[in-house]
Amino acid sequence: MNRELLMLVDAISREKNVERDVVFGAVEAALAQATKKLYQGEVDIRVAVDRDSGDYETFRRWLVVPDNAGLQNPDAEELLMDAQERVAGAEEGEYIEEAIESMPIGRIGAMAAKQVILQKIRDAEREMLLNDFMSRGDKIFVGTVKRMDKGDIIVESGRVEGRLRRGEMIPKENLRNGDRVRAMIMEVDLTLRGAPIILSRSAPEFMIELFRQEVPEIEQGLLEIKSCARDPGSRAKIAVVSHDKRVDPIGTCVGVRGSRVNAVTNELAGERVDIVLWSEDPAQFVIGALAPANVSSIVVDEEKHAMDVVVDEENLAIAIGRGGQNVRLASELTGWKINIMDANESAQKQAEEQSGIRALFMEKLDVDEEIADILIVEGFTSLEEVAYVPISEMLEIESFDEDTVNELRTRAKDALLTMEIAREESVEEVSQDLRDLEGLNPQLIAQLADANVHTRDELADLAVDELTDITGQSAEEAKTLIMKAREHWFTGAAATAAHE
Repeated sequence: MNRELLMLVDAISREKNVERDVVFGAVEAALAQATKKLYQGEVDIRVAVDRDSGDYETFRRWLVVPDNAGLQNPDAEELLMDAQERVAGAEEGEYIEEAIESMPIGRIGAMAAKQVILQKIRDAEREMLLNDFMSRGDKIFVGTVKRMDKGDIIVESGRVEGRLRRGEMIPKENLRNGDRVRAMIMEVDLTLRGAPIILSRSAPEFMIELFRQEVPEIEQGLLEIKSCARDPGSRAKIAVVSHDKRVDPIGTCVGVRGSRVNAVTNELAGERVDIVLWSEDPAQFVIGALAPANVSSIVVDEEKHAMDVVVDEENLAIAIGRGGQNVRLASELTGWKINIMDANESAQKQAEEQSGIRALFMEKLDVDEEIADILIVEGFTSLEEVAYVPISEMLEIESFDEDTVNELRTRAKDALLTMEIAREESVEEVSQDLRDLEGLNPQLIAQLADANVHTRDELADLAVDELTDITGQSAEEAKTLIMKAREHWFTGAAATAAHE
């Protein structure tokens, strides 16, 4: 049988054009795998084959672990003190071994052994091909549709396969066997059999990479795509900036007679692309992102990371877009929450905000409506501003003398101190299970406490829009936090069902 084993190794080595040592390694793994089936539990078996004679020995082995670590797998681990009793000088991280009876190769059959060996060699070849492919540094996978696999499309490039999941395809795009496909390489998952390269045609990164290939100025560093937002197959927006004053970023990306942008659009099933000029000024960036709508005015709320954008009646539908598409893409592109409104809605909102500020000043500063309105007209919107703006600015208000200014500042500081004490007391009422919730920080906890949300269940009961109003988070962030707060409901229900 040993002679037969050597002949098998030589035959496979020649057939597959691989080193004999690689085949011997596969033989050892096959024999070890077959031997493990004779034992119960997760034992660790090692087989050593003599490369010249074909003789082989079999060992059961145990990993030496620290005494205080405990045994995660008693069938294949040994505590240090026990290991040293069996093998003097054994150390942590080493293996101790015990020779056991070797399984004759006839027990698993030459053909079965060959199949296991060939599979391991195929795996090694596949890994080698994959490593060679990934070493080229390509970001876009170019291949042809080979087959369908449970709704996913398997794309073949040479001897390497990629997986385009249904959710990463462009909606309404009908790909058939043999079609040429380009897609973004998102990740490599070696645990997937056959097609370990995960692809996407709907990711914003894919559009950015397509523009990089069509516009040489991007590769040269003259232009940069700052962000991208997509409604795959329908419409997209990209934000570009020029690092060279001589280069027009929008015109360069559009190309002569639209050649460059049309090339991207044709690749993406007719997806229209708005090219927006990026700006360091968030308000200017948002105005550009809402094109083709014309913006009348814009109010920035840094605390809530939101903007109120006012447009006239003619531009209202354009700014919002069909199904809210335009404003949604603009929001994703800029990273700001955008509220579109007409002049009447803006005036009503400002009146409501002024009414709230007026009531705050009258209550906390103990002043009449006239004094509160003077502060509002002069641009004061918070107690912090009254308390801490340079005193010289307040002295410029014609209606106030120095004594009035000093008194208002003193009252504002006292009110802030009182409110901070009350806030701390409210935060102390927040339950420990809410404090420990993943995703919450001290600022968010304080904001929740101000809104009388003191327990995990009270947070879980909130709607997404309620939480965004409290914290100023994005809808996605608020949704994630609420679902995290609700997790214990489902785990508790599952435990109860299992018990029943």
